[in-house]
Amino acid sequence: MAKQHQILGHPRGLFLLFGTELWERFSYYAMRAILVLYLTDTTINGGMGWSTKDALDLYGIYTGLVYITPLIGGWLADNYLGQRRSILIGGALMAVGQFTLAMPADVLGLSAIHTFYLGLALLISGNGLFKPNISTMVGDLYQEGDNRRDGAFTIFYMGINLGALLAGVVSGSVTNEFGWKAGFIVAGAGMVISLIMQMGLAQSWLGNIGVEPAAVRDLENKQAQKKQPLTKQEVDRLKVVLVMGLFVIVFWAGFEQAGGLMNIYTQQYTDRMIGSFEVPAAWFQSLNPFFIITLAPVLAALWVKMGKKEPNSPVKFALALFFLALGFVCMVGAVMEQGGDTSVKTSMLWLVGAFFFHTLGELCLSPIGLSMVTKLAPLRLASLMMGAWFGFNAIANYVAGLIGSHVGELGALSIFGGIAITATLSGVLLLMFSGTLVRWMHGAESSAQLAEESEPAAQPA
Repeated sequence: MAKQHQILGHPRGLFLLFGTELWERFSYYAMRAILVLYLTDTTINGGMGWSTKDALDLYGIYTGLVYITPLIGGWLADNYLGQRRSILIGGALMAVGQFTLAMPADVLGLSAIHTFYLGLALLISGNGLFKPNISTMVGDLYQEGDNRRDGAFTIFYMGINLGALLAGVVSGSVTNEFGWKAGFIVAGAGMVISLIMQMGLAQSWLGNIGVEPAAVRDLENKQAQKKQPLTKQEVDRLKVVLVMGLFVIVFWAGFEQAGGLMNIYTQQYTDRMIGSFEVPAAWFQSLNPFFIITLAPVLAALWVKMGKKEPNSPVKFALALFFLALGFVCMVGAVMEQGGDTSVKTSMLWLVGAFFFHTLGELCLSPIGLSMVTKLAPLRLASLMMGAWFGFNAIANYVAGLIGSHVGELGALSIFGGIAITATLSGVLLLMFSGTLVRWMHGAESSAQLAEESEPAAQPA
């Protein structure tokens, strides 16, 4: 029944998943926007009083684990729990984790640092169950060959970014007014809303989608296939996912400086005054989702207008790397404006430019990658491969924290410039191998399928 009810030409279940993910991403980004600032703030202001290096090291480890645990969560969902049950358990763990971060330490009888680590552990565990399964369910709404699938991921991706847009502004405003703990409470409230939506509407809007573990369903559809070796076509398609994943690491290792090094740069070295009002540093975390929401329909229209000349996924990934490089050229400009004097505050426009180009890169890579995985992964490995895809993000996030934490010895100019050069070289390398990757896809990247990629993107508004 769920598939018979349409909204804007898509199954209404898409919009339930859109809303569920919107509030989960609100929760995640509200916490991410303030995490490093909270760790490096003085204890007298309610912060943890950590050094920049220690804070960025922890940020890298935390965000890395956030993206590696979906491998485990995807496997559990595929084989035992099913996607819907995994989402509910994961969401509950994340809500408890956010509220644990907001608790005074003595409530649980633990020290402040142990309470903090417990909250992070709950968030990491819950995210592992939640993240791969919500994305896989979007793909499950559509039959194989349904030309609405890529458009659905564009709509879904705008939900992610609407949540992220709200998060930076809300958490920045709340923490400015009421302190760091209030920011974690707001993040927990977002997760509760996500859970309520899923519990209340899933049965009527999604039907049986996500109830049965994928491996069980696949075994029923294709007897004993689970035990059969992968076909050559399946192996080739998985090779594409793995190769593209290597370039994804380069992209996100640069992109994720936004929540770490660029966040601290915003706080300490950027002139954030507009008249007599100082823009909270956390608000800049909303620039990326703001640009996503405004630029996605523009880029979508461009792909459609290009028709048969529309680039394939590997070329789009290469474009993403070039845009990332341009963003860090803006950050190099900001550092050069300081002229080696760290007491000089730089223009906000450098950051706006960096987020603008990074967002263009993200639009060429992230929704395209999610859709590509659902097209290339065998059904019995669907959630596991989505988990593996997020695993590349895990490596990237850890590398991002590692790179950012060396700002003290290397300097911001070396780091921002080094990322720009690495991204450019990686983009050139990917362009050279794009033809081989398309051949390995065995028709999954036909022009007919690509042409509709962004078609419904103008509709969500």
